[in-house]
Amino acid sequence: MTNDVADHYAQQDLLDRILTALRQAGLDPDRLTTDDLAPIDEFHSRRRLATEELGRMLAPSPTDRVIDIGSGIGGPARYLATTYGCRVSGVDLTPAFVDVATALTARTGLTDRVDFRQGSALDLPFPDAAFDLAWSQNVAMNIQDRARFYGEMHRVLKPGGRVAIQDVAQGPGGPLTFPVMWADRAEISFLRTPEETRALLEAAGFRVLQWIDNTEAALAEAAADRAKGGPPPELGIHIVVGPSFREKIRNAGKAQAENRTRLINAVLERITP
Repeated sequence: MTNDVADHYAQQDLLDRILTALRQAGLDPDRLTTDDLAPIDEFHSRRRLATEELGRMLAPSPTDRVIDIGSGIGGPARYLATTYGCRVSGVDLTPAFVDVATALTARTGLTDRVDFRQGSALDLPFPDAAFDLAWSQNVAMNIQDRARFYGEMHRVLKPGGRVAIQDVAQGPGGPLTFPVMWADRAEISFLRTPEETRALLEAAGFRVLQWIDNTEAALAEAAADRAKGGPPPELGIHIVVGPSFREKIRNAGKAQAENRTRLINAVLERITP
């Protein structure tokens, strides 16, 4: 199953396609900023805006060490390091994402504060209590064993450490139409309701500090994007998602509009034991 998830996200020649798009947009691929890359590397719900909001909720300090679980091609990790001065280690299941994240981080001059490695969220390649903070955006939808996932988050955090999550949750409106952004088929989509998600996090040893449903905000923003019309911009998440981009966006938007999914942001504290 883990290979199926990694294959879903893998795209051939991804770095070359990203660098080509950056050049076509008039940017120098050897001198990039996190803002230059934001249209490409923030391919979770609500994109950069979501990262900004979740970052304010977590509020890292420059002395914090942060783990980004499911780090993709590294956009949020680089944003956190640039904005808050913290040190971030990203882990992602897809080897191609890790390679691209590492290359883009070098091109933004952030290798002293941001690193990436390939690994599973169910078996994080770090010792116990290695991090002050944890971060995960739009990852849990692909994870069947949520108890183990949240248990690994708990394990690598120091006592009192906090985790910020954004996840798509199951709504009451019925099953999804596939493909969506996180799954081409139902076999790799494992949504839980907000109530189930919260209960599993609490059972893993977390205390909820903030819990926000951002579904309505996401719907309003998606409507504004549709109103703009026209082809996708030169720089956009379609470069990472691939040719099925429009169908996935349409199905995910329909699911949200029909209350088949909800969008949750939360910050939780690791309690002991």
